[in-house]
Amino acid sequence: MFDLVQENRRLVQIVLALIIVPFALWGVDSYRKSGDGAALATVNGEKIGQQEFDNALKQQQQRIREMAGPNFDPAFFDKPEIKHSILDGLVTQHLLSEEARRVGLSLTDEQIAQIIASIGVFQVDGKFDKNRYQEVLSEKGMNRFEFESRIHQDLLIRQLTDAYTQNGYASDTETANLIRLNEQQRVVAVANLDAAAFMKQVKLPAKAIGDYYNNNPQEFQIPERANVEYVVFSADSLLPQVKVSDEEVRQYYEDHQEEFGTQEQRQAAHILISVAKSGSDAEKQAAKAKAEQILQQVKQSPGKFAALAKQYSQDPGSAAGGGDLGMFGRGAMVKPFEDSVFSLKIGEVSGLVESDFGYHIIKLLAVKSGKMQSLNEVKGLIVQRLKLQHANDKFAELAEKFNNTVYEQSDSLKPAAELANVPVQRGVWLSKGQAPAGLWTDKVLQAVFSDDAIKNKRNTAAIEVAQNTLLSARVTEFKPESVRPLPELSAMIQQKLVALQAKEMVVQQGKKLLEQLQRGEKAGVTWKTAQDITRTRRDIDPALLQAIFRADAGKLPAYVGASSQNGYMLARVDAVKDPVQSDERKLGGYEQQIRQITGEELLTAYLADLKKRADITMKEFSAEEKR
Repeated sequence: MFDLVQENRRLVQIVLALIIVPFALWGVDSYRKSGDGAALATVNGEKIGQQEFDNALKQQQQRIREMAGPNFDPAFFDKPEIKHSILDGLVTQHLLSEEARRVGLSLTDEQIAQIIASIGVFQVDGKFDKNRYQEVLSEKGMNRFEFESRIHQDLLIRQLTDAYTQNGYASDTETANLIRLNEQQRVVAVANLDAAAFMKQVKLPAKAIGDYYNNNPQEFQIPERANVEYVVFSADSLLPQVKVSDEEVRQYYEDHQEEFGTQEQRQAAHILISVAKSGSDAEKQAAKAKAEQILQQVKQSPGKFAALAKQYSQDPGSAAGGGDLGMFGRGAMVKPFEDSVFSLKIGEVSGLVESDFGYHIIKLLAVKSGKMQSLNEVKGLIVQRLKLQHANDKFAELAEKFNNTVYEQSDSLKPAAELANVPVQRGVWLSKGQAPAGLWTDKVLQAVFSDDAIKNKRNTAAIEVAQNTLLSARVTEFKPESVRPLPELSAMIQQKLVALQAKEMVVQQGKKLLEQLQRGEKAGVTWKTAQDITRTRRDIDPALLQAIFRADAGKLPAYVGASSQNGYMLARVDAVKDPVQSDERKLGGYEQQIRQITGEELLTAYLADLKKRADITMKEFSAEEKR
């Protein structure tokens, strides 16, 4: 399963091990068992607790928030079916993890390190950067143990599921049938019968409009409406109030030097005599003695360092290249190795350097100086960052006070607006069950149309409508549900009834013409120019397209018809063109499609069987729960 990584990156066992602290002590269970409490689900006796569920919910919220942007609605995740789906996903993960362990699948620390090091977002100048790694995880609200645990779990599960999804089957007969069905062409002429041509023939009874109005009141209902005033409190609203001093800017610049330039990088080569950290004293002494002998040879012939590395180094990732590790900066290697490299002069060779991987002899090959941007060049960026940071801090400090204020002084939004130093906005009409885009989420509408807001005239709670953004609303005018009066609807209803009857008339006419054509009679139909059509055409009504390819091609021409949005469509099938034999590349593509489909079906059946045999309990969520 690591073919993709191995095809695009050379194997660097020791270098990758130097990059990332070994993972062995941090398995999946270390994260799963980090919280106690009642189980929301059990899988063969293994509990899924509230903390694990909350973290999965948080991941999904973050993913949807990033996709939806300002249209994100936190209330979406209050729905019982969404919570059930997330919990069911965790159950499936536990089942697959358990099955992976049962069949003996495993990953080495090196494989985990290699996968993480290959992820572009963790790289700087094409190389894994430890500081960047920690920074990205922090931005996502994760620690490295949680992330590495997920990587470990996901890859084990992937190994297991790939055994099914990548082993679907495709027979020659199935492939031939798929090609024939997908690439067959039919020569077709089409005729459109438009309902608009029949509208002048429609005669409505005198009472038709009134009867339709009385029989379909639901079409003309106006939902409950509320005119609201509201206050939006966000971190962005605090930005104009934030002041940043020159001293703060200077201090930030000094504390974050690595962000404003490239750090010094060094190119080194090494000879490694490896010995396990857990090795015996005798093994360590033997490795050290051998390393000392090689060191003497290096000292006697410094120019032969590369040749000696090829001969003796036990680092398979660098030995063939004379021990060359390329350019790297601070933080890329383990500390003893790094300290030695950054203490050497160009061309200088170290003494023995001991690390968890054995004994190194290091030669510094080159130094690439770092380049810093001046404070004046980055001052604007730093000011922006500090203002946003201070605004977020201030928002976190005031959010609870804002929430308490709208609750404790529930007869007015003015105190909350004064606290947040923002205006009370007015004049917005909202309809129950019809959330407009932006701030007015389903959760806000539920609060606005609650009895507390309408009958008791109280502020709604402070509701999160976006990240670091709270909204509280107050109903100033309420209109109950009503039905629009007939006089203002009469013309619209008449137009609708005429269109409906015209559509019925054109469909009847179309079916009559189709019967005549199918009997071999002349029907006076005006056909468009015939054209070649495949099943993948998107500019033909789906119902008509389906009828065209269901038509019996044994006797041509064949005639079919179907209702359309604007009336009725007739089609004349003049000829059928079966595909010529496909080339090997195309055959391979169709075979892959079938394998993918059958592989996914195999996995679906496998998961269903796993769940059937497992002992699973799951909590039932209710609409009242808001957690």
